[in-house]
Amino acid sequence: MKKIVIIGAGPAGLTAALEFLRKAPEEYQVIILEESDAIGGISRTVPYHGNRMDIGGHRFFSKDDRVMKWWADLLPLQGAPSMDDRILGRESVLAEGGPDPDRTDRVMLVRNRISRIYYLKKFFDYPVSLKWQTLRNMGFIRTMKVGFSYLKSMIFKLPETSLENFYINRFGRMLYSMFFEDYTAKVWGRHPSEISADWGSQRVKGLSIVAMLKDMFRKAFGRKDASKTETSLIEQFWYPKLGPGQLWETAAREAVDRGAILYTRHKVTEIHCENGRVTEVVCETPEGNCTIAGDIFFSSMPVKDLVAGLSGTEVPEDIQYIARELPYRDFVTVGILTNKLNLRNETAVRTLGNIVPDCWIYVQETNVRMGRIQIFNNWSPYLVQDPEKHVWVGLEYFCNEGDDFWNLSDEECIRLTADELVKMGILSSADEVLDAHREKVKKAYPAYFGTYSRMDELVKYLDGFGNLYCIGRNGQHRYNNMDHSMLSAMEAAKCVIEGISDRSSVWNVNTEKEYHESK
Repeated sequence: MKKIVIIGAGPAGLTAALEFLRKAPEEYQVIILEESDAIGGISRTVPYHGNRMDIGGHRFFSKDDRVMKWWADLLPLQGAPSMDDRILGRESVLAEGGPDPDRTDRVMLVRNRISRIYYLKKFFDYPVSLKWQTLRNMGFIRTMKVGFSYLKSMIFKLPETSLENFYINRFGRMLYSMFFEDYTAKVWGRHPSEISADWGSQRVKGLSIVAMLKDMFRKAFGRKDASKTETSLIEQFWYPKLGPGQLWETAAREAVDRGAILYTRHKVTEIHCENGRVTEVVCETPEGNCTIAGDIFFSSMPVKDLVAGLSGTEVPEDIQYIARELPYRDFVTVGILTNKLNLRNETAVRTLGNIVPDCWIYVQETNVRMGRIQIFNNWSPYLVQDPEKHVWVGLEYFCNEGDDFWNLSDEECIRLTADELVKMGILSSADEVLDAHREKVKKAYPAYFGTYSRMDELVKYLDGFGNLYCIGRNGQHRYNNMDHSMLSAMEAAKCVIEGISDRSSVWNVNTEKEYHESK
């Protein structure tokens, strides 16, 4: 049996493991190495005092049927429950003695995708729509400026040498300045004029005012073919009842049941190479260092760390430089438990506890550092211990590891978060915070500036190792969704199983328009 060593127990690593164990179990032995003590990477679920946090929010939707079937095989799909069913279902589970992972809790819910932008203390649809409510919120003068700005962008196209020009070409300068410029700078810590247009082509895909108009007409005439709808305009998605980590923990259990060896708290620090192949990795563990040899290696660790850890081979200086200077954006989310939010539900969507129906609220206000608000109740009421009485929200911040915000103590960060909610009018007082918890995530977002423009050189170098496959978001330094990360793993496993030497299919995932989605 060939020994497959997989670095990382996130979506890409676990997908790769199950691809081998399901398709060729007698040919491969699988070892999974995970740095932390949790499963799922950034797609994990964090339990806290009876509530659960989804780190960054994860919609389960893909235009690739392989991925949708893969998810459904792990967690069966349950129809969207009515408001009463949500409570009755919860009471029946508790009456039976608590959640049973082998029964009622192992399901996917169908969720409505509702995300809006909070700007000028008003709600705008996200992605931006051309509904009457949008025009009314903008006002007559601003609407006219938006219209003429868009017409100008249709006539005078800018060279797409930056993310700024990418947005302006699709929405006009006025809409860009309202809904993209400041928020993008908040996310990346760089002005959009300094960011590669590749980020737009991978995340915003074919979305534009023309795409929104087509979608509106399609819905007006009753045509709802999801295959013809831009992914950013999809209205429903799947979601594990107990959060995204539930699915990946289920995947890990299946992998172990099928014979995989899963080591947690094993941080790969060295990747030893000989004659153009990886031979073994050195792991840092609580018990000391250990060495694990293998025949084939899958890496979802950050490319920067992978190259820095190579040993037994002379890494060219320019490759070291490109990898070392690859930029990332780090992430902090603060969970806040409160009795209510000062946001009125003025939509037609009924919600438990009469809260606004949004999954995410994108914060465009420039006087706060906060980037997004997750309302966990709306992702799944089962993320909240008492969804009838409490609102459990995640406040998302983008920063750099080691900067002033990252280095705040938990208490300081929670106090700042509460103060920003008060400043925005979402809470009346910081005293309304009943409980809170902070989570920090390093290298959450591979960034598209710095040496990213030379990524093709790094890809060519890494592909030179005959038994090394780079998969996933950080493994490919690409801002992938879960399905993209999974597809890169599926393609890499296919190359190994079928003896395909060309790895272009692995790197080409998330370069075709039909895979893209904006968040």
